[in-house]
Amino acid sequence: MRQIILDTETTGIDPRDGHRLVEIGAVEMVNRRLTGNSYHQYINPEREIEAEAVAVHGITNERVADEPIFAAIADDFWAFIKGAELVIHNAPFDVGFMDHEFEMLNRRRGEPRLGPVAEHCRILDTLQMARDKHPGQRNNLDALCKRYEIDNGHRVLHGALLDAEILADVYLAMTGGQTALSLDASASGEGTTNGSTGLVIRRLALEPGRLRVLRPSEPELAAHQAKLARIREAAGECRWDRLAEGEDAS
Repeated sequence: MRQIILDTETTGIDPRDGHRLVEIGAVEMVNRRLTGNSYHQYINPEREIEAEAVAVHGITNERVADEPIFAAIADDFWAFIKGAELVIHNAPFDVGFMDHEFEMLNRRRGEPRLGPVAEHCRILDTLQMARDKHPGQRNNLDALCKRYEIDNGHRVLHGALLDAEILADVYLAMTGGQTALSLDASASGEGTTNGSTGLVIRRLALEPGRLRVLRPSEPELAAHQAKLARIREAAGECRWDRLAEGEDAS
């Protein structure tokens, strides 16, 4: 499954008041793994950015004065997101601005060409997901980072690409994390070895500390050992036992 974790920054709160996009940041994930592909673009909004918005994201009118307008980047952006599932924190806000930009562009071009987003992409709102999982609690991105022990210390101001990268970690943590099991106790990569099973639990291609490793509980280990005992009894001889002791199983 191809997912795009996406965030935007804007000139103000409501596109119905003429506010526009000033930054888009997005990272690609396939089968719950970040691919390294991303999309990042500052945009000249063709209007003034409100002071309250600058205080949030730090993007000034001077910073985007020489950036391309949305019409110049729309096709490349559309090609990046079309057909994917968009993972967005407070999706109605960002999707509303994207649809507003596409609608204005389509009117300029004289024919509907791009959008609406929800007709071509699935939308997953992580804010609604967090509210369902943690009712009555704060569920903004900073609060979720703290709750799921995700380091966002480098996040001073909001930035679309940085927030998209952080949201990717939050989304993975909220939906079960990303780990792999290896039977090779000498496998490379950061991880922990369970002494009774010989399994190495390793994080996959992510910076240390960004996801938690969940170790089996005592009841889970007991159930595992009981299952192995039943297999040994049925098989009569277990070659993996001999391999674990360093013997030749051939």
